[in-house]
Amino acid sequence: MTSPLSSIALFHLGPVPISEGVVTTWAIMLVPILGGFLLGRRLSLVPSPTQAFLELIVEAVDSQIRDTMRVEPDPYRAFIGTLFVFIFLANWVTLVPGVEPPTAHLETDAALALLVFLAVIRFGVRAGGVRGYLASFASPNLVMVPLNIVESLTRSFSMMVRLFGNVMSGVFVVGIVLSLAGLLVPIPLMALDLLTGAVQAYIFAVLAMVFIAGVVNDAKRPAATAPERKIP
Repeated sequence: MTSPLSSIALFHLGPVPISEGVVTTWAIMLVPILGGFLLGRRLSLVPSPTQAFLELIVEAVDSQIRDTMRVEPDPYRAFIGTLFVFIFLANWVTLVPGVEPPTAHLETDAALALLVFLAVIRFGVRAGGVRGYLASFASPNLVMVPLNIVESLTRSFSMMVRLFGNVMSGVFVVGIVLSLAGLLVPIPLMALDLLTGAVQAYIFAVLAMVFIAGVVNDAKRPAATAPERKIP
């Protein structure tokens, strides 16, 4: 197993090196894309077992968005749902022999954290406009502007480190025990690693919801609390 801080190029697209983690990420992305395309053409009022299972996942995501963000899930379902499904599949790709989860590499987790950082900005601007979003950094007062800016950066960094540390440590532990104890002994650890992967996908999605809900509420507040102008 290679170091999670280094990437070995499998091939090059022009001057750009393509590592194993990138190839695995592309494969994981194709699974929900192709699956959604094929199943979307066969939707029916009487759902098949596969359609019923997918509808259950969508309902679970919607319920979690309502409980966490206290809003209707429609504007956020696509991003939050895709984020959870991708991380879940990426963490469980260890079921394929010889394949390491891309989330055990720092660059993948950095990209996911960057997506959340950009999504926070997008939804904040969408909720209160550019002015409302920028004004949210002055909540509750102007003294908090530097601290709020630092917080917006550090929370994305903490998401990256949390996901990377948990997934990478599980891969290393299973790999070490497998090399020392043989094939069957690490099976309980592998099951625990899969459980940890599912929990980490859930936590990452919930944190994204919390951050987005916070900035959306703060961006709406300046416009909602602004004093009304009296018409002469």
